[in-house]
Amino acid sequence: MQELYLMRHGETIFNKRQLVQGAVDSPLTKDGIAKAKRVGQFFQKQGVTFDHAYTSTQERASDTLELVTKQPYTRLKGLKEWDFGLFEAQDERLLPKFNFKDPAEADFFVDYDGESAKQVMERVNQTISKIMAKPDHQRVLIVSHGAAILMFLAAWLPFEEIAKQITDMPNCCVLRFTYDNDRFTYQGLFDVDQSANN
Repeated sequence: MQELYLMRHGETIFNKRQLVQGAVDSPLTKDGIAKAKRVGQFFQKQGVTFDHAYTSTQERASDTLELVTKQPYTRLKGLKEWDFGLFEAQDERLLPKFNFKDPAEADFFVDYDGESAKQVMERVNQTISKIMAKPDHQRVLIVSHGAAILMFLAAWLPFEEIAKQITDMPNCCVLRFTYDNDRFTYQGLFDVDQSANN
């Protein structure tokens, strides 16, 4: 049984300012750097090591991974965040509250030069599936992005189930999956800050 640890990048300046951050990038904050380091320390204390590590090509993700582990890693465009088109770098309050199950709403960003939900889901799922199908990939760490991770989840779980199991996906959270017979099974979400407070 293979294991996938899928991590969201650390807090960035855009996250802190509540600006839309998809294809655009911004640097990690001091808090984002500190929390990524805590995740790495947690893995060390628990004896969790990885055969391979991958990250999005975006700086906020690769910087996060380098704070978590010093091992070599591979950057892949397929792990990038959703491209929100003309909404990039705008106030998050401008984003519509919509239902991804509705095909018309799932294509909302296409009209604004961005990606559809299906495009993101297929891109991220295909990339991660190819990674886990490689030999000697028993336990893998991947650092990606909130919306990209959500769409990967949606490839394997109904949205109703995701809403029940995940109420929040904070920066630096880690989602664990098992991978067997070409299928991913969601095992749970870990947040180092919540663990420290329990």
